[in-house]
This record gives sequence, structure tokens and C-alpha cells, in this order.
Amino acid sequence: MRIRQFVCIVVVAVLQAQPTASGQEIKISHQWAEATDGRDRAARVFAQEVEARAKGLKLRVYPNSSLNISPTEILDALQSNALDMAVYPLTYAVTKAPEFSLSGLPGLVPDLEAAQALKGSEIHGMLQSLAEAHGIRILTWWWAPGGLFAKSKEISDPTSVRGLKMRGADPLFELMLKEAGASVTNMPSTDVYAAMRAGMLDAIATTYEAFMSLRIVEQAKFATVGTSLFMGFCPLVVSLTTWNRLTSDQKAAIEDAAAISDAYFETVERDLERRMVTALRSAGVTIRPMSKADYIAWLQLAQRTAWVEYTRINPRAQELLFKTVRTFLVRLGDKDTLVDAIFGDDQK
Repeated sequence: MRIRQFVCIVVVAVLQAQPTASGQEIKISHQWAEATDGRDRAARVFAQEVEARAKGLKLRVYPNSSLNISPTEILDALQSNALDMAVYPLTYAVTKAPEFSLSGLPGLVPDLEAAQALKGSEIHGMLQSLAEAHGIRILTWWWAPGGLFAKSKEISDPTSVRGLKMRGADPLFELMLKEAGASVTNMPSTDVYAAMRAGMLDAIATTYEAFMSLRIVEQAKFATVGTSLFMGFCPLVVSLTTWNRLTSDQKAAIEDAAAISDAYFETVERDLERRMVTALRSAGVTIRPMSKADYIAWLQLAQRTAWVEYTRINPRAQELLFKTVRTFLVRLGDKDTLVDAIFGDDQK
């Protein structure tokens, strides 16, 4: 009898020590400015929608890396369950999962229409499987268009960056810039403002969100915008440990909230270029639309450098790239420049 009582006491104590799904606070970390950056606002929309659907779940957003976890440490924190959720550019994880460079390949996802064509596709599922193999789950589908911004000269085709000190967010994007004659430095977007002010950088490729929220307009004098060479995939991700301890109802609430935040973020991004152009003009920045000829010149360079190198990572990377292009064909119709870049004119 005493043994039974002892066992019961131990079991009750262990159960009481476990955090319950209904009583936990979920922390969401990101590196960008509060309220001014669309990723912060979308994270707060997500949090509000989850709390409205899953009573007992509390979500708190920590902007500006206020949890003292640097952008390069986020994946480790998620994998060790030291952090529940984060808005996380997947290109930051390429040292552990080089296939994630797909989301940073220059010119591959040229606009929001193309980004949305990938949502729910086989590519989406493959990226999800890759993420889960590395201890995280992708919750949202947040793609942020970007541009080229410079201090001293206008950027047009690849020859225009020769001799410039530039920042690329992904090693393969940097490979393309190096081939064009630029010298490159890798750093989180939050370090760009100080680097440009100190003369460590002459030009950058970054999202419109980062350009606006990090006040890079104060440093850049020239902007090339329009069709995106640089499209940042910055999804909200969750630690698999956190995800697996949620109930099925809580998971459903999170997925519903993610869908709502996706729609909100896409609306924000579709309006952002207009607002950014207004801010650029007010600041006296020279604006150059990305021409078709310049875009194709960059895409051809990307094909010879970043894209080819990506296919050499491993067979899964090659499959991801090929299937991305095929997805565009099926869902968007004629995408000649992408098809030619991957398969050649005779394989349309």
C-alpha cells in the first residue's frame, strides 16, 4: 500500500512539474523594429488571432532582439527549446541546412505573385520537411520584396557593382556579387546602417521592410526597385518541441492565425513599395526602376553562379530548384526567363 501511495505521489509531482499546454506563455523573437516593420506587425496580428482562438495560450512578441538572442543564434535557441517562436529568415540557417539558400537565390522569386504560387505547393512541403529535420516548423509564408541601395552610384546591370563593397544576406547571393566584381561582407540586416555610415559598405541588397524600418534611407542616395533580385523569405517558425506539446485544438488555432497573418502581410507588402518610393523621393534619393534588360542580365549571371552552385550542394537542393521552376510553370503559366535559366530553350 505504501509503495502504491509513493508511486502515485511521484506521478502527480511529475505531472505537476510539466508545463501544461493551456498555461504556457509563448515567446516570439525577432530582430526588427517594433510597429514600423511589417514583420513585427504581422507577428502581433498572429499573436492576437491565436489568443482569440486558443483560450489559455498567451503569446508575447519581443522585437529588436530584446531577448538578447542574436539573429545568428536563433536557430540554436529554437532547436534547444530555449525559444518558442521567431520570425526567422531561412537564409540565416544555411550553415546547418544549406538547402535553405533556395529562399535567397537571386532572381528566383521575382515578385509576390511568384512567392504566393509556391504556397501550399510541393516546394512548400519539401521546405517544411527540411525545417522539421532541423527542429523547427514553418508556420507562415511571409515573403518580403527587396531592392538594391547604394551610397555613391546608381546600380543597374551587373557591371555597375564592380568595385563596390556590398552586403548579401546569403552566401550564394554573395557569390553572384563577387562574380560581378563587388567585394562582399555578410552581416544581419540590423548591422547594415552602422556599416554604411562607417564606410564599411557602399551598397546593399535588402528587403524594403529592412530599408524602411532600419532607416537606411538616411545612408543610401540611390535605389533600384521593382522586379526583385532579392526576395526575403522571413517566416514565423516554431520550435518542434513547443509545437509537439500543443493540443490538436491549439495547433488548429495557430494554423488559422497563420493564414490570417499571411493575408495581412501580403497586403502590407503590396503597398510597401509605393510608400517606400514616396519616402525615397522625400529624402532626395535617386530612384531607378529595375529594367527588364538589367533583370535578365542579373538572372543570367545568377544562373552561371549562384543557381549552379546551389544544385551542387546535394541532390535534394537540385530537386528543390527544379521543382520550384516547374511549380511556376504549372501555377503561373509562361515564365520564359526562369525556364530558360534552368532548362534551356529546347526544354520548355
